[in-house]
Amino acid sequence: MTEKLLTTRRFKDGDNTHRPWVEEIFTADASHKCPTYVHRAPPCQGSCPSGEDIRGWLNIVRGIEKPPEGKPWQEYAFNRVTEANPFPAIMGRVCPAPCEDGCNRNEVEDHVGINSVEQFIGDYGLEHKLALHSAGADTGKKVAIIGSGVAGLACAYHLRRMGHACTVFEAHEKLGGMMRYGIPGYRVPDKVLDGEIQRILDLGVEVRTNTKIGEDISFADLRSEYDAVFIALGAQSGMALPVPGGDAPNVISGVAFLQAFNDGRLQHTSGRVLVVGGGDTSMDVAAVARRLGHIENKREHDRPENIILGHMAHDVATVAQRQGADVTLISRESADIMPATKMEVEHVTQEGVKIRPGLLPIEVIVGDDGRATGVRVIQTDWTSGDMVTVEGTESEIECDLLVSAIGQRGDLSGFEELDSGRGLIDADGFYRVKDHPDLFVGGDIIRPHLLTTAIGQASVAAEGVNAFLSGKDPSKRPKVDVHHFNLLDKLRETDHAPAEYPHGQDRGTDSANYAIHNYEDRSFVEIVPADELFLGHFSYEERHKRQESTITSDSVLGSFGERIEGLTEEEAQLEANRCMSCGMCFECDNCVIFCPQDAIFRVKKTDATMGRYVDTDYGKCIGCHICEDVCPSGYIQMGLGE
Repeated sequence: MTEKLLTTRRFKDGDNTHRPWVEEIFTADASHKCPTYVHRAPPCQGSCPSGEDIRGWLNIVRGIEKPPEGKPWQEYAFNRVTEANPFPAIMGRVCPAPCEDGCNRNEVEDHVGINSVEQFIGDYGLEHKLALHSAGADTGKKVAIIGSGVAGLACAYHLRRMGHACTVFEAHEKLGGMMRYGIPGYRVPDKVLDGEIQRILDLGVEVRTNTKIGEDISFADLRSEYDAVFIALGAQSGMALPVPGGDAPNVISGVAFLQAFNDGRLQHTSGRVLVVGGGDTSMDVAAVARRLGHIENKREHDRPENIILGHMAHDVATVAQRQGADVTLISRESADIMPATKMEVEHVTQEGVKIRPGLLPIEVIVGDDGRATGVRVIQTDWTSGDMVTVEGTESEIECDLLVSAIGQRGDLSGFEELDSGRGLIDADGFYRVKDHPDLFVGGDIIRPHLLTTAIGQASVAAEGVNAFLSGKDPSKRPKVDVHHFNLLDKLRETDHAPAEYPHGQDRGTDSANYAIHNYEDRSFVEIVPADELFLGHFSYEERHKRQESTITSDSVLGSFGERIEGLTEEEAQLEANRCMSCGMCFECDNCVIFCPQDAIFRVKKTDATMGRYVDTDYGKCIGCHICEDVCPSGYIQMGLGE
């Protein structure tokens, strides 16, 4: 049972003591202040690297924001999600959900299951073959996109919506980048990946696969042929283990291991696999190794390192002889600060992977044949906040295959002039390459991070490309740089657009049909904190979690089906209903019910829409601020403009 927090009081013990009388009288007198409706960004959106309007599509799923007539709410929610992120079915499965960490519902009992609802929306879109937002009118401009991972494809999507022609160049046979070659297929099934990619291609994106820039086409020729270039190479080269013996033939990178698995080349592994690293990539490697198992009587060409390095494919007949592999994962970080997501750690532990945190490799032990037979490690101490090795704690761990998943870098052959010196490319806040106004960059080639981070970078970069192609400098980015609810767009959608402003002096604008009365949009600069919500409004409700198939150490071998089962429609709506709609009215009626002067009233149904549900009669309002106190979402503040 989730811990219940005290949410029914606004004041703490001892708050009954008043301030000095002068301060009390002149500060507390708010009779001149009346409620204004202030739209601010919720922390989930502020925490989302893709910048999704999370509150918006959750309110659509729960039925607060209504779709246009004739459009199913599921499609309307899909449209809202894909304003920012064209991969909801993928991100709903694999994103570690920083939005959930920021969710204000954590102050009640538990965060909203944002990922699970997003997966429902994404799967609905695939099942019903929903299309993305359409391409814009042709501008006559051409953009080359190098790389077909999430950054490259998301940038192509946004640029096509702006009307620019896009050609994606991909060195591999298939599109998808690390989504395809770096994430096991049982986490992102091929049909999901292919379906979400195809929607982007359907917008008229040209594709050239098996084409490596710098080899098949020179970078200089590419720049001369296209008006702008977006570089989304990714970081698909693993980092070697930087210790003596780290170059042994059976010491391979986590990226190479996963790519060989996703290519279908790697069919089994070694008996004792040791994985070094504490991130999600290392967890994926460990989980795959457990699922593949090993074969006892290997021939030389069957050794996993030979397969991973591309020497030959495994004989499927011999794979039938495989047994469960003994997989151990070591991380230099202590258990409480390992970067891997909690769910991934729990899963691989259940599947029989031994996790040993707080161990730093100091040497690879090499046998007479030159192959690694084990690793010498030393314990680490993080109590000071920094890593300190503990002298006298050295020990050895035996292994047949050593997988290094300690980091990634890009392959910048052909792009040497752009190398930051770290195998990456530096960019400014608009994701432009310094001193190259026609070059933009995004994704892991800037800094290996989350898929959702790459999607957000692609969106900003696309706007930068559009500005460059229009002969303008990119405009200043907002403080809260995400996709926001726009009341004017909503009014236009519902045929309630304001009349044209007469451009003259006028009185009584609170009733004028060209004014949006009593509404202030601060969502671009402010995130609403939990202490400005009336948390006592919300009852305790357990999160509606996705079901998981139980996989144990005994049943993991050969188990390549999806482990997590998506929510049903009813479950998705119930979970979305737990959203507190921070910073936006969700039509609870508290302000109308509790106003002692009947000053707050509902807008006529014929005029109401999302964001315009209540209004204030200033002739009746006395500034008592009860409405502000009982507003669950922090949407009401006292004092116009204050």
